[in-house]
Amino acid sequence: MSEPRRQPDEYSRRPPGMAVESWADRQVREAQERGAFDNLPGAGRPLRGLDAPFTAERWARDWVEREGGDLGSMLPPLLRLRKERAALLATLDTVTSETVLREVVVDFNRRLLDQYRRPIEGPAVAVGVLDLDETVAAWRQVRAPAPEVEPPPVRPRRRWWSRHR
Repeated sequence: MSEPRRQPDEYSRRPPGMAVESWADRQVREAQERGAFDNLPGAGRPLRGLDAPFTAERWARDWVEREGGDLGSMLPPLLRLRKERAALLATLDTVTSETVLREVVVDFNRRLLDQYRRPIEGPAVAVGVLDLDETVAAWRQVRAPAPEVEPPPVRPRRRWWSRHR
């Protein structure tokens, strides 16, 4: 003989014989009376996006924003690589050494070519392969130290006894 099914805890709190809707309404009313809904973020402001149609993409975007994630991870692969290429070229001055830069460029080119060999996901976006030598030359130009300016010569101080001659 099988054991009787246990109800989940949220149902065991409801008094027997009370309808689910009225029990839920009572819980909400009691929480309002306690002030549990006071000072919530967004209180008094209209809900966002009520005028826009509901789509799966919108739901996913809202969820990522709400959870503090990176919206760039939702982009199609080629578009994500295009943004990465632009960011890499814009931040060349932060790369610490030529060896690191060469590794980053080789890794980027490998991932880009791997993506081009796959069936296209999303829109077809043209992303150029980074030329290793040109990128290193641009890095050297950005990282070139400023020419040192020679300080003016320091005149030796005259001693106090030599001033009285």
